[in-house]
Amino acid sequence: MEAARRQLLARLDAGLTDGMQFTFKNPLRSTDPGQAVRGARSVFVAARPYLMEPAADGAAADSGVQPDGVAAGPLGRIARYAWEDHYAPLREALWAVARRLRADGWKAVPFADDNSIVDREVAHLAGIGWYGKNANLLLPGAGSWFVLGCVVTTAPLPPAAAPVADGCGTCRRCVDGCPTGAIFAPGVVDAARCLAWVLQKPGSIPVHLRAAVGDRLYGCDDCQEVCPPSVRFGPRHLAAPGAASVGGPRPVVPLLDLLEADDRGVLALWGRWYLADRDPRWVRRNALVALGNAGSAVAADARVAAVLARYRVHADPVLREHADWAANRLRPGAPPAPPPS
Repeated sequence: MEAARRQLLARLDAGLTDGMQFTFKNPLRSTDPGQAVRGARSVFVAARPYLMEPAADGAAADSGVQPDGVAAGPLGRIARYAWEDHYAPLREALWAVARRLRADGWKAVPFADDNSIVDREVAHLAGIGWYGKNANLLLPGAGSWFVLGCVVTTAPLPPAAAPVADGCGTCRRCVDGCPTGAIFAPGVVDAARCLAWVLQKPGSIPVHLRAAVGDRLYGCDDCQEVCPPSVRFGPRHLAAPGAASVGGPRPVVPLLDLLEADDRGVLALWGRWYLADRDPRWVRRNALVALGNAGSAVAADARVAAVLARYRVHADPVLREHADWAANRLRPGAPPAPPPS
């Protein structure tokens, strides 16, 4: 995994990580399976599809109407991987493999969505797929709508065939389709401009990116939605909703409901999303930006006005700032909110 280590260190040196941790936190560890499991000799890799059809009530919400016919108001869009927890069933499957290896006397530890190992690199080396220009791993005949995981083990498993050859060719639809130009070279993404990261990280969303956020509440699928292999082959590998899915996959969330919920309510519904420090203020911040991008149709809505008025005098300066931006975007020249008492 020396190539991956060099790439991680190069990204860090070039300032392209924008504070992102994950496998960048300790490249020497995350690119050495032997530090994850002492004496490791093999890595077993698995991929689980996460492309899903919206539930029936999701389709209703997509039109701005809740299942009971009540208007849902402005909506925030969620990236497909976050509609429900796809890592939980993947971990269950990986643990089944690990338990079998342990029963045979080997050390075996499963990893999924874990900083300990660069899952895309071990998947690439295992012959699962190739790196697209958007830095996602693309599976031949399947595309990129997959979560990845692995089992690091001391068992001498049979080696994989040679890594999959590049399948992108001259295609650059993901590069041209990125709403912020974050993919500035094949396989190189500037995290500071990638909306998937911008909507996860703490702090204020840069003003020059807020309009590009659009109605996104969490994550961004744009580079995958224009990728020919993912568009052509992805629907062949639809994932079934998990047993824990409440009401089916949720492609959208009513923004006002979220902004009116207390911390416990936000975490109960969306706590499995990555929120820095488990702080629901960041998803509220995103909701305020999405609300500001909702257009003039909601500018005169009394409920919208009440929510923004409350957040414009909020005790949290980050939420005040984003509420002010949203209010002025919906109604340019809106008078400033009075200072919090």
